[in-house]
Amino acid sequence: MLSYLESLEYLNSFINYEKKISFPYNRRSLNLERTRKLLSLLGNPQDNLNFIHIAGTKGKGSVSAMITSVLKAAGFKTGLYTSPHLISPRERIRIGEKLISKNEFAYFLSLIKSKIEKLIKNFNESPTFFEIYTALALIFFAYQKVDFAVLEVGLGGRLDATNVVSPLVGAITQISFDHTQILGKSLSLIAKEKAGIIKKKMRMVTSPQEEEALSVIRKTCKEKGIPLYEVGKEIQFQLISYSLKGQNFRLKGIRREYISLFIPLLGDHQLINAATSIGVIELLEECGVFIPPEAISRGLREVKWPGRIQILSSNPFIIVDSAHNAASAQALANTLKKFFPERQIILILGMLKGKDVEGVGKALCPLAEEVVLTGINSFRSLSPLSLQGEIKKFHGGKLTIKENIKEALDYSRTKVGNNDLICITGSIYLAGEALKLLGGEKFYD
Repeated sequence: MLSYLESLEYLNSFINYEKKISFPYNRRSLNLERTRKLLSLLGNPQDNLNFIHIAGTKGKGSVSAMITSVLKAAGFKTGLYTSPHLISPRERIRIGEKLISKNEFAYFLSLIKSKIEKLIKNFNESPTFFEIYTALALIFFAYQKVDFAVLEVGLGGRLDATNVVSPLVGAITQISFDHTQILGKSLSLIAKEKAGIIKKKMRMVTSPQEEEALSVIRKTCKEKGIPLYEVGKEIQFQLISYSLKGQNFRLKGIRREYISLFIPLLGDHQLINAATSIGVIELLEECGVFIPPEAISRGLREVKWPGRIQILSSNPFIIVDSAHNAASAQALANTLKKFFPERQIILILGMLKGKDVEGVGKALCPLAEEVVLTGINSFRSLSPLSLQGEIKKFHGGKLTIKENIKEALDYSRTKVGNNDLICITGSIYLAGEALKLLGGEKFYD
């Protein structure tokens, strides 16, 4: 059997499109039939599982985490599959909040290894990193006999390896411009890829969308003969109060009203994600699964989703976020203005090549007294010098370059007072480095 480190080395020997800026987005690169063949060799572990499938540009991880937390609060054993990870590769596969163990990871990947070799030999097809990871999650969830498995789409939806399952309920979170060189340069093209998860006999919820994207989702649901429930239409919410501990809100759902709910996550966008999650939970009733309102309330109150406008310390405040496109950066900017008015902000920014530097810079740089540009420990990292060239037109103040997140954070701490704020953002990979540096491992073990 492979050791844990050997299993990671083996997994990383396969092509990983997460590490590529661009690649041919077609059925040769991303092949659902190849994933189905691998799963067939493994005995089709997906056939006896109940799935909830979440696609979208921003918020799909938060929605997946909220749904999982609610199902856990209701007493259901729930698997959660997300990507990418912040610190540990094991984050991607969980039962509730508990990560797959190193021994389990190694054991099940060892089982899959022989089937991969058979797939390569019999069909001359080598699966990708993400296809293998997905198979690992599905066989683990089947072994654990989970009541539900919540799957977050990796990229797009139509050709994503997670799209081999037949879900009970699905959701599409807010769609915005990201991975445009792969998914398309218009919201309608991107929405078409996301709507590829929609299948007959399932139930669908959508977060609020631009009309261009919404029309594609509505059309696809109509073609599949299934109803679509929309946040802002069938599902409505209203903020009651907020503090740095979280947000209270009321909600009128598909089936009932909730007078007072609480989420420990900041930002108006998280209220949208919570409303989307409740819509999914309520639609499970059509499958014969009733989730009590008390479980919904407790699950939302107890949800954990690190690296998303997460306050790691106060005095001064240090916030870590994963914003890497224009829409998520604007959501972060709105939250900073709302929750931290009139505070001096030092922005630590690091981004990957191919990401929307202009969109992020335009949203966040005007808020900062100083911007500290840093590198990320990835060959896809945009160099701080290159980042400076693109950012300077959005920031009239001081721009400082530091080689890595430790140097950037050490420097920033010398520049702020106790009531000021350091915000670290620009990439989920930078957020992971910051969390690890600041003791973020405690969220995963």
